Amino acid sequence: MARDLRPECKRCRREGEKLFLKGEKCYTEKCPFERRGPATQRRRGRISTYGIQLRTKQKLKTIYGLLEHQLKKYFLEAQRKGDPTERLIPLIERRLDNVIYRAEIGVSRQQARQFVRHGHVYVNGRKVDIPSFLVSPGDEITISEKLKNLESVKSNFSALDTSTLPSWLSVDVNNFTIKILRLPESEDIKDIDIKTHYIVELYSK
Repeated sequence: MARDLRPECKRCRREGEKLFLKGEKCYTEKCPFERRGPATQRRRGRISTYGIQLRTKQKLKTIYGLLEHQLKKYFLEAQRKGDPTERLIPLIERRLDNVIYRAEIGVSRQQARQFVRHGHVYVNGRKVDIPSFLVSPGDEITISEKLKNLESVKSNFSALDTSTLPSWLSVDVNNFTIKILRLPESEDIKDIDIKTHYIVELYSK
């Protein structure tokens, strides 16, 4: 499957803000964004409306690690179910790799995606190795014994503050299980500053 292989730190500098794609490194002085700042904009003057729409779309793709055809598919699905401005990001939040990241099993979405691809994640007792798999209310997610014994995962779970988790997730730190309580809503996603209407305008042309 095609992947975006550009260095994560360059993507942050290109967007002009930290997108926290590398996990713990993003919070240290080793972060290139801290040392070098955003990339210099070659374009002079004010950016056009189309430019704003395009950069907003690219930013969302970068945060979740999506390809163009994947984001377009989510947009069409969100549009089919109602207002895509409100439904687009909550739909993407249901991706299995994002759930693993939100439960802090992976320190980044990229690492969470690797865990899923390598067959370490089970949904309702069945192995699912597709990162884009969409979870539903009532689903129970477990991880392999190998992953449970991974030092970084054990450390993450032992230090996990369940009060900081999204309210649509429930995590049992003793049994390494995640329960999907309900579908995420736009108000649940407070750490991602995306003006979705720009993406809707771009795809609606």
